[in-house]
Amino acid sequence: MKNLMNGAAVCAISFAFASQAAATEWNASVWGKRRAFTEHVEKIAELVSEKTGGEFTINVSYGGLSKNTDNLDGISIGAFEMAQFCAGYHADKNRAITVLELPFLGVDNLKEEVAVSRAVYAHPAVAKEMAQWNARMLMTSPMPQYNLVGTGEPRDTLAKFEGMRVRATGGLGKAFEAVGGVPTSVTSSEAYNAMESGVVDTVAFAQHAHLSFGTINKADWWTANLNPGTVNCPVVVNIDAYDALSDAEKTALDSSVDEALDHYLANYDELLERWDSVLAEKGVKKVMFTPEVIAEFKAKAADPAREEWIKDMEAQGIPGQELYDLVMTTLEKERASN
Repeated sequence: MKNLMNGAAVCAISFAFASQAAATEWNASVWGKRRAFTEHVEKIAELVSEKTGGEFTINVSYGGLSKNTDNLDGISIGAFEMAQFCAGYHADKNRAITVLELPFLGVDNLKEEVAVSRAVYAHPAVAKEMAQWNARMLMTSPMPQYNLVGTGEPRDTLAKFEGMRVRATGGLGKAFEAVGGVPTSVTSSEAYNAMESGVVDTVAFAQHAHLSFGTINKADWWTANLNPGTVNCPVVVNIDAYDALSDAEKTALDSSVDEALDHYLANYDELLERWDSVLAEKGVKKVMFTPEVIAEFKAKAADPAREEWIKDMEAQGIPGQELYDLVMTTLEKERASN
């Protein structure tokens, strides 16, 4: 009986170790705090765990694993298995997807942003470039058009943008530079301090970031309809880690992307619905630009930026014209289907 008991105990212990060894645990590197921008990462972690009975878990870390500007580097060396980053943080490392950050692309809503991002992410040039960083595209982090919050007198004409110090990265930074602004690419986490200390006069963010990083609390005014463009922030996974997943785990992860994005969009819609009340509560003046001013901004910023980007990409062996055309045709198809 004693031997039988010992045998049973050994079997139980062996099974426990086997179960533990079979479990897959990933770490996902994001930054700031939980907010609308990270809801799809949180949701996909929840869904993956549910679908695998807790055998595949994703731990979401807010700045504990890496600086936001180093997340792609962390993926490349396998420091963590999943990460979110923004293309404008290191445009030289993710050149192909910066087409999505060109000013005045004409993307009108988050569903269109998802559609154009998916199309670009699926392009072979993007997959090839990301593979250099051992990264595989998983999903986008769709954001509405950026707008400015600023201090002092509202800058409601292009002439008033002359000399304006603005926190804006990537294509947006170049757009403001084209009309006399002075862009700086401080990270989102540094934006509030930059605004408070007077390093910048204005900050370009989507609504959730103005709330999350506190820049709305320093604002005197908000540009409600400038809509110069947005940034593109993918969620990627380490290729080796993905390839090591079982078929069931891959299915759990891949099949959760659409649901995670649906959750993200629903959550963001709620935020946008209460944005006007946030402005009123904080006493922030809403600045509306005339159609003529927006047309002038677009003429000075959009066409030159697009042509320069395409020329620069083609010179580096990246199909810039093809990627830009892909964005335009995807927009047309998306609108036709709706």
